[in-house]
Amino acid sequence: MPASPSTARAINDRLALRLLQQEGPLTAGQLKQLTGLSRPTVSDLVERLSVSGLIRVVGEWGEQRRGPNARLYGIAADRAHLAALDVRTGGVLVLVSDLVGRVLAELAVPIDADSGTGPAVEQAVAAVEETARKAGPDVWTGLHTVGIGAPGLVDPATGDLRDSSGLPAWHRSLAVALQRRLPEARVTVENETNLAALAEQREGAARDRDTFVLLWLGHGVGAAVVLDGHLRRGASGGTGEIGFLPVPGTGSLPSATDCEGGFHALAGAAAIGALAREHGLAVPGPLDGPGAARVVAESVLAAAAPAGHFLDALAHRLAIGVAAVTAILDPGCVVLGGEVGQAGGEALAARVGARLERMSPLATEVRAGTLGGAAVLRGALLTARDRAQDELFGR
Repeated sequence: MPASPSTARAINDRLALRLLQQEGPLTAGQLKQLTGLSRPTVSDLVERLSVSGLIRVVGEWGEQRRGPNARLYGIAADRAHLAALDVRTGGVLVLVSDLVGRVLAELAVPIDADSGTGPAVEQAVAAVEETARKAGPDVWTGLHTVGIGAPGLVDPATGDLRDSSGLPAWHRSLAVALQRRLPEARVTVENETNLAALAEQREGAARDRDTFVLLWLGHGVGAAVVLDGHLRRGASGGTGEIGFLPVPGTGSLPSATDCEGGFHALAGAAAIGALAREHGLAVPGPLDGPGAARVVAESVLAAAAPAGHFLDALAHRLAIGVAAVTAILDPGCVVLGGEVGQAGGEALAARVGARLERMSPLATEVRAGTLGGAAVLRGALLTARDRAQDELFGR
């Protein structure tokens, strides 16, 4: 059946808004060309969106030529403000942006979990408030959407972060505390690796892939699965908990509460540090994700044999986990993400790919992630922006 006039208008409006989001400010003539709509239809939708406050004139096109200039229309970026959080074991990273995703303020705050759940949550909430107030005087009270990326399982039925051993208790209380302080805002929580995969697909190494697996390599290990353009979370939100994957070479098996006998024991930051020491490389103390990334990056740059042997051994370990994933999912592409994946770059990705080719009959391209540890925060922002735009544009 043909669309009703109101439905057709809504479709045209969403099309124009999506183009303005993707392309930036456009003239009415450019909108006509990109949408294929008639001039009167474009004129009507521009008027309609302007009256609704979703777009406004942001400049002129053709300022260097003689004659009248065409108005440039852009999304009203200050119509809503968004916050994105990357929640880590030892702190929180916060950014605040406008509706089109332009970052207005950022802040990193360390949080001592030993201070107790209540004080830790209050520190995190205060960090969000401080960042919002830096962005503008009325941004904090008017935040439209907050996207949170955190380690652990997110219950697909409730959207809540589930209790996970080894993670600070304040993580699970943060979303509720923010919702209480910002009753009008939309607060969502997503697993950090899933958000990293979204960011790599939108803006990073997987932009041309509808099906791929992101292997997160940082302080710990994880995986995110994207099939046919859709993120797969699993029945309990546990898709990609690859740290618990039983693999050879660990000397033990993982348990329901401890992944030390699993793939984590081969590819986590501590394991990378131990492997580097075995190859005679200098490793400064216990390693977190950025520390392990520095060791890998220095090895990529080094010309001496020990560094190359270390990278070969690390690639062999990673290929074990990647081979298990490809045998089940056959994604065709695996992105080595996180700080370590980015630090290893093409040198590490090529090594993993060569070993995988000998272990698996399935053709799988191995790529280095381009966003590194920043992918979680970027993914949280993209998720918040999508949700806010869906609501505001849907009206």
